[in-house]
Amino acid sequence: MSRRERQRRRRRNKGGPARPLFLAFGVLTTFAALAVLGAVGWVVSVATSAPALDTIKPQDQGAASVIYSADGHRLGFISNDVLRTPVTGGQIPQVARDATVAIEDRRFFEHKGVDFEGVIRAAVKNLESKDDVQGGSTLTMQLIRNLYTKDTVRTGVEGYKRKIREAKLAEELENQHPGRRGKRWILDQYLNNVPYGTVGGKTAVGIQAAARIFYDKPASKLTLAQAALLAGLPQAPSLYNPFLSSAKAEARRNDVLRRMADQGFITQSDAAQAIAEPLGVKANGYYSKKRESYFYDYVKQQLVDEYGAKRVQAGGMHIYTTLNLKMQQAARKALDANVAGTDRSGAIVSVDPANGDIKAMASTATYGQFKFNLASQGGYAAGSTFKVMVLMTALRKGVDPDTTTYTSMPLRFDDPTYGPIDVHTYSNSYIGRANLVKATLASDNSIYQQLDLDVGPENVTQTARDMGIKSPMESVPAEGLGGLKHGVSPLEMANAYATIASNGWRNKVSAVRKVCFPKKLGGFDCKTEKARRHRAFEDGVTAEATKILAENVQGGTGTKAQFGCPAAGKTGTVDDFTDAWFVGFTPRLATSVWIGHATDRRTLGDGAAGGEVAAPIWGQYMKVAHGKYCGDFAKPKHAFVSTPFFGKYAKTGVKDNKVDPSTYQKDPSGAKDLETGKDGKNTGNGSTKYPNDQYQAPPQQAPATTTPQTTGTGDPTGATGTPDPAAGTGTPATGAPTGTGGGTGAPPP
Repeated sequence: MSRRERQRRRRRNKGGPARPLFLAFGVLTTFAALAVLGAVGWVVSVATSAPALDTIKPQDQGAASVIYSADGHRLGFISNDVLRTPVTGGQIPQVARDATVAIEDRRFFEHKGVDFEGVIRAAVKNLESKDDVQGGSTLTMQLIRNLYTKDTVRTGVEGYKRKIREAKLAEELENQHPGRRGKRWILDQYLNNVPYGTVGGKTAVGIQAAARIFYDKPASKLTLAQAALLAGLPQAPSLYNPFLSSAKAEARRNDVLRRMADQGFITQSDAAQAIAEPLGVKANGYYSKKRESYFYDYVKQQLVDEYGAKRVQAGGMHIYTTLNLKMQQAARKALDANVAGTDRSGAIVSVDPANGDIKAMASTATYGQFKFNLASQGGYAAGSTFKVMVLMTALRKGVDPDTTTYTSMPLRFDDPTYGPIDVHTYSNSYIGRANLVKATLASDNSIYQQLDLDVGPENVTQTARDMGIKSPMESVPAEGLGGLKHGVSPLEMANAYATIASNGWRNKVSAVRKVCFPKKLGGFDCKTEKARRHRAFEDGVTAEATKILAENVQGGTGTKAQFGCPAAGKTGTVDDFTDAWFVGFTPRLATSVWIGHATDRRTLGDGAAGGEVAAPIWGQYMKVAHGKYCGDFAKPKHAFVSTPFFGKYAKTGVKDNKVDPSTYQKDPSGAKDLETGKDGKNTGNGSTKYPNDQYQAPPQQAPATTTPQTTGTGDPTGATGTPDPAAGTGTPATGAPTGTGGGTGAPPP
């Protein structure tokens, strides 16, 4: 080996151990660079995998639907597991915004969706504590998670991926909403969509729901201390829930206040003063309380029927109902004044004849007392109010109520179609030969039973359906006198009479006027409910019925329903005085009043007839409910046209009647004591086929007539006991008393 080579080797070996170190450092640096490049590439690939913001839609956060009365008063919420009431920026106090920024994202107004300084700070804190104690997510990133992605993975590789995607989408959102105004929009959206905790199994989402749940007040009225407590909840809602741990909640609130002071949002003095305040949280039932609970339930069911249970449960709707709270209050007042302190139950329902809107639905029941709504679900025997269905059947057939006559007398015979018929009065007093007008004003069972048989019980059923009755019917003679096996509800009866008041238009009753559905990013799309109506009768037919029923209020059984304006209606009394009714109408409002017992058929007491018990309540209520309008019934566009009527019992009377005419009293002057009898007691009508409880009480006596109201409708001819000249003087029918009025007024067949 030459000298030069030996010197070169010595120089190489002189570097000694340093050479491997440099080599190792170079290798590590290379690997670190590659790792960084790999990490950057991974981050980029994860970010790229996130969808573009404009390709995804904000997800429905859910909200409590609100039900309002017609005048805008809240009746209650249809709540689900999420309680959320979005509010506008003007309803969010600045102190709530400041507190949220101070505790959640102090650099919010400086970054562009991602706070890199905050990410590094959070990473250092997490390394020091060896736990995930800080997330580094900005308010914008949290909004992305709450409103768009709903991704809640917090740990591991998937947790990092979530944050990377959120960061990418947050930058896009900030670019879509630039500047100070954009920041304000993002902050308000955050405050409307962040969960604040769960109370009673319901999660409050958004600042408004949180203010209501924890302080029973709107967000706009939050104090500094209250806003600070709420701002501290989203990071750990269960941990800081003041109802679960007041000490932790107070410590968290005070931390928020100190940060607000440190960041210049408030002074140190303001912070100290707020820190000294008690928590002041207030458990309440704001979202669970309901006003007019039975009506609320009726509305909710109508919504389910219309839109489906899933849509109703999703929430977010604003429902404006037809309920008039002034009328509702008047109904309750009238019931309380006459029923309170007794064992009686009662209900009042009012329907607008123009569109079927339910204006009032009140009962004496407290919510939960019964498992059903007395006003809309109760089924009660209708009494003589159902004679109107028989009258309407006759009128639509062209039967002339002034010239068509029957003989009022006890009935005990076998009808060839329907079998045994047994109708009588306790007092054994009858009005003799009378036309349909007088029979209606006297509420004569005997005449109406014969009329029912002549027009056909099956046709009476059809008329009832056409008027709006939906309860089951069996098309038997007893139903014409109100003996309904399954009964009817006050709501059905109000709507049925509304068909007369509306000149023959049958409406589908509705409790909802308008429904507003939430848009994705604020605002509502509203749908106004249209009246659903069908022409069921000619207006000439309903005008003729109105004329007779108006006379009944002026001088028949309904005089105690008078309230100073034109009205028409009919009383009803059920056997043994178990139920009392008055159903009537004005040109603009149809109302039913029912008094009875909710769950059993007990007597209301001797003399508790519809004209004595229900009619005065109707008049008291309608005096308030009718409003300022006191106009008369409109004249029909098409006059009532009668046609020859050849009813079997009208023409020939009752053959083979098993009652001796000499054994009962003829009282053509007005059927005295027909309703209650001489001793104030009631009868028991019925037969083997049609038992007592399916027959209405005996014909009602007309109360003492008060000064008639001027209605401009109706000719009292036939209601005074004077025979109509057209009635004729033919041969008396079998079993009928001798004397005038034996003919029917119809030409011979």
